[in-house]
Amino acid sequence: MDFFSQYGLIILLLVLLVFMFWSSRRRMQKQKAEQEEKARQTVPGAEVLLQGGLYGTVVAYDGENLDQPAIVSIAPGVEIKVHSQAILRVVSPTEGFVTEDDFISAEESEAEYEAGVADGEISSISDDQKRARDERRDNDQPDA
Repeated sequence: MDFFSQYGLIILLLVLLVFMFWSSRRRMQKQKAEQEEKARQTVPGAEVLLQGGLYGTVVAYDGENLDQPAIVSIAPGVEIKVHSQAILRVVSPTEGFVTEDDFISAEESEAEYEAGVADGEISSISDDQKRARDERRDNDQPDA
């Protein structure tokens, strides 16, 4: 009992100090994660809310260089330059946005598919369906 009466206040202050550091660090990690998510969603074509209360569509944005202004279209034919941090949040992220790397890999896959079809290694689904229909038709006809 003597220990807590002498050091209780110090222990309580230390516990509160540790809790403050822990909650501060947790809050900073959450904010960082939210900023990263916003940066991922901020792509050309995404609808955004600016800090001034204006809604617009992102035309150009460089997530790597935040010193570059973002270009936002607020009306047809009206594009404004805003600081990249003036984008408060992404209202409707662009779904199905294709990056240049995805586009290049899709072109390579298409070229491989076309080469496989030309070589006869790959048949299309419609060819398989036609072959199955023909086989059913041949099986349904009675022998004469």
